[in-house]
Amino acid sequence: MKKTAKAKTKSIKKTLWFSYFLILILMIIPAIGSISITQYHTNQYNQIIKNVSRANKINQIIKQDVSNEIWEIVAGKKTFAEGRQYEILSEIETGISEMLETTLLKDNRQKLEVANRAEKTLKKYIDLLGEQIKNNNPVSQREETLEEVRGCASLMNDIFQDFIVAEIQTLSETNDSIRQSSILLSIVQVVIVIFVIFLAFFSMYSVSESIRQPIHSMEILSTKIASGDLAARVERPNVEELDNLSGNLNTMAGKINELIEENIREQKNLQKEEMKTLQAQITPHFLYNTFDTIIWLAESGQTEQVVEITKAFSNFFRISLSKGHDWIPIEQEFEHVKSYLTVQKIRYRDILDYSIDFDERLTGTMVLKLILQPLVENAIYHGIKNKRGRGSLKVSALLDHENNIVFSVEDNGKGFTQERLEQVKRELKSEGSSEDLQHIYGLYNVNKRLNLYYDKPVNLEIESVLDKGTIVSFKIPWSR
Repeated sequence: MKKTAKAKTKSIKKTLWFSYFLILILMIIPAIGSISITQYHTNQYNQIIKNVSRANKINQIIKQDVSNEIWEIVAGKKTFAEGRQYEILSEIETGISEMLETTLLKDNRQKLEVANRAEKTLKKYIDLLGEQIKNNNPVSQREETLEEVRGCASLMNDIFQDFIVAEIQTLSETNDSIRQSSILLSIVQVVIVIFVIFLAFFSMYSVSESIRQPIHSMEILSTKIASGDLAARVERPNVEELDNLSGNLNTMAGKINELIEENIREQKNLQKEEMKTLQAQITPHFLYNTFDTIIWLAESGQTEQVVEITKAFSNFFRISLSKGHDWIPIEQEFEHVKSYLTVQKIRYRDILDYSIDFDERLTGTMVLKLILQPLVENAIYHGIKNKRGRGSLKVSALLDHENNIVFSVEDNGKGFTQERLEQVKRELKSEGSSEDLQHIYGLYNVNKRLNLYYDKPVNLEIESVLDKGTIVSFKIPWSR
């Protein structure tokens, strides 16, 4: 049989990192090109300036020092041995050699080669003058040699003048090249900037669509689940960051359905309370608000927060299910609360702060699951949301002196009047219908389940002061 090709799973994080890397490369390349070209032209420019400076210096030596030095020797003002003629020739030769190494144009190097040959001819005449003086040749011969030296010097002077003019022309051409390179680089940079802007918008749109469509599908699924259609499922979006969430939603629907059937068969009395507890974790308003928040964050490009809230949301459902187990380690119960608060913190960042105080000695202790989140939800929606200003919430589990675990959820919200507080306490002890208890259902549900599952009576204790806040607490025995 022909197998259907599995769709490749995308990763929002990897897509973004690839886009950032590509944009970075595109921004760096023109900068490197600009620096390299500028450095090349600068070196070329500086070398030409040095050559012109050397040529001018040698020209001055030839025009003045050579002729003057040889004339003084011929005139008898100094001996041949006392003269600086060979020192001057060495300086000229060195200057020509340096310029030959750094001159770029072939024509200009040829001029220097001619100057180099003229310098060797000049040296021959100077050597000849030395022999004439040594042999006491007539003065007329020495004067003829002096004229030859002056002729060579004049020739070299002309050559270096031509060389200087040619190098200055090269300098002008270099300036033109620099200007053209600058224009070209500017055009390239403008094109790259336009492309980068296009790439950024395309990446943002692609990531937004990768998140929006799957979230919309999961929102539809949550609506069906909330309305009782537990057979509904959502296709995996093939997006790495959302695959787990969609899988957990499907698993949640399946687990809820299994739990319903199991409770119908085995635990009819507990079935209603268990299912109401699970359904309370997937109330439409919490799902809708969370999905709306994820979509808003995705559309605004806040990718890190999208990943954070999605992971917290997925973890929230994972612990809610707990593979059908009623008892979980206490640290998982607090992880469940933390995931819920992470979602709410992102939604209500301007009004909500929270802290968690957990005694590390309790790690590994098994407790009834879902006993804290309803209390936290009640504190947020009926306490903190109804007050002005910033709200704070503290969730804790500590050991008292009687070796009991004391759980508490404390808020600085609206609080109760004394009359309302007494009414809530009476309703917790009553056996009214869900409609009668809808305003305190979370408190009632936790109180009921604690007394059903624990051998000793466990009751919620409520302390509240109007406009100050509320503390809801309970104790359970601790066994190592």
